[in-house]
Amino acid sequence: MNREYRIQKIEDRRDNQYQVSSIHTILYICFINSKPCGMKILLSLLFQLIAICSLAQLTPVASGVIHWADITVKKDALREGRKIANGSTSELEYFDIHATTQLKCAVARPPHTQKDIEELIIIKEGKMKCSIGNKITELGKGSVLLIPPGEAQTFENIGDSALTYYVFMYRSKKINLVRSQLAGGTIVINADTLAVTKTATKSTTKYFDRPTTMCDNFEMHITALNTKGPSHAAHTHADTEVILVIEGQTEMTIDGNHFTGVAGDIFIANSGTLHNVGNPSNAPCSYFAFKWR
Repeated sequence: MNREYRIQKIEDRRDNQYQVSSIHTILYICFINSKPCGMKILLSLLFQLIAICSLAQLTPVASGVIHWADITVKKDALREGRKIANGSTSELEYFDIHATTQLKCAVARPPHTQKDIEELIIIKEGKMKCSIGNKITELGKGSVLLIPPGEAQTFENIGDSALTYYVFMYRSKKINLVRSQLAGGTIVINADTLAVTKTATKSTTKYFDRPTTMCDNFEMHITALNTKGPSHAAHTHADTEVILVIEGQTEMTIDGNHFTGVAGDIFIANSGTLHNVGNPSNAPCSYFAFKWR
């Protein structure tokens, strides 16, 4: 699903919320003037209110795994779009994941901003030129951007093959632009510049660990497991966590349910769930792990 369609869905949701407010007002007027004709209007508007409220409320995203191979692909001449997930979490009233592929020679879309949405961009493959505000950067596979609301942005494929990137769009129940600015604002991370910490069985690459506009804290890293076994013991925490598989095969147990995933697949462990992640074989695997509260 392309970015313009997602933005339109957000605007549609705001329209629904405005309609709910308007219908509340009309219901009150009909109630205090409850003549027979007014009661008919009252009942009609009541049914409309129920319908609109059901549209305005987003379903919580379930814990589990989403397989890249199972996602429907929408194609045009030079782009592909994948709608991955849409709903809410315990911390976020709006949460959406999609992926965009720009084929070679695709023309960048005009710059745009998000009014009340923060975005996390993860490059899956290819080479991107990104413009955020007045800063232009070239980034490759594994690079990450975190863009607060109000920042003009555009992305362009400058490589010799397809550019594919994940887009996580979300709105919190407690938006705080000042908190983001004090923490450093926009994040642009070139994966090639990051240090890797290694042990005998695993390695870790830290990306960021800080507050954002939408989150009290947002932490992100890559773990690579060299041999079979868990990364750590099963545990719980208040944060919702996402595991995005980069390479190899990964397994995850969430509240007693066992899931497996390969490159491109996404695990979601909601706040408070008992979970652990590991390597089911002796072939290396790696994955992004990020969580927020």
